[in-house]
Amino acid sequence: MMPVTMVGRAGELDELAGVWARVVAGTGAGGGPRTAIVSGPAGSGKSRLVEAALAAFDPAPGTVLFGRARVHSPAPYDWLAAVLSDHRGGELPVPAGALAWLAQRGGAGGARYAPGALLRLAVTVVRTLVRPGPAAIVVEDLHALDPASLNLIAELAAAPGLPALLLVTSRPPGESDSARLTERTLARLAGTPGAVRQYLGPLAAAHVGRLLEQVTGAPPSPAQVRSVHQRSGGNPYRLTELLATAPAQRVAPVPVAEVALRAAAGHLAAGLPETALRAVEVGLPDAADPVPLLRLGVAAATAAGRDADAARY
Repeated sequence: MMPVTMVGRAGELDELAGVWARVVAGTGAGGGPRTAIVSGPAGSGKSRLVEAALAAFDPAPGTVLFGRARVHSPAPYDWLAAVLSDHRGGELPVPAGALAWLAQRGGAGGARYAPGALLRLAVTVVRTLVRPGPAAIVVEDLHALDPASLNLIAELAAAPGLPALLLVTSRPPGESDSARLTERTLARLAGTPGAVRQYLGPLAAAHVGRLLEQVTGAPPSPAQVRSVHQRSGGNPYRLTELLATAPAQRVAPVPVAEVALRAAAGHLAAGLPETALRAVEVGLPDAADPVPLLRLGVAAATAAGRDADAARY
């Protein structure tokens, strides 16, 4: 059975597997890197798709380099620093001072390097970590990376003879602190030979129905599907948040209002009033007795400081 968060993404998964096959085929012939960009709004399943792709690749990557942006205040070469934090191999062919800068380690004083020189050294580090390949280079949340990391990723995507697949996830450039730079980087990546560009939009109603059926163990009613699809907007994260508290197996479908009631209560108890409010909104249209959900809505809105919503409930 396909994992809940992968429903509706089978085509994208197959396409990524195909790109990996081309990387593997070109490794022995000195082929260059390939790039796959997976973009979409928050909660659309980008990271889960990359995770599933890595697990499905055949043969498995000889090396996986993984790095993601920090939630706040990125520093130069954050992506490479994240990769090097997990490096347990031998020596790297770059000066110790430069490596300290790239890895964001203490004691990086001494010699200073020009930005261009540091960029070339960063590419050398990645080439060394990738060899002999084929490798997967995972770049999570490109939209939140620092400019030095963006330069490095763009260089890697065009590096001759690099036996690797760059798997890049990103939200739309408008959600970046450096929207124009992110847009230019995505354009550069998309323009490399053999690049694949995927956008994960909302799930269709049919996919929402499959999600409900997987969780409840029986086909949902059309009214349930319409309600959940409309309220969630087809966003996989919102759907799985709502469905997380539902039993994995049931003989009969669990009413949406019942699932929403459990989810809202659980989120409120965990100190997540905004998430609890979303669950309340999903469940209200199908609630035969809305009073329990309304009470939770009042409590959640009050906890979130949303007095107008508390009064509405």
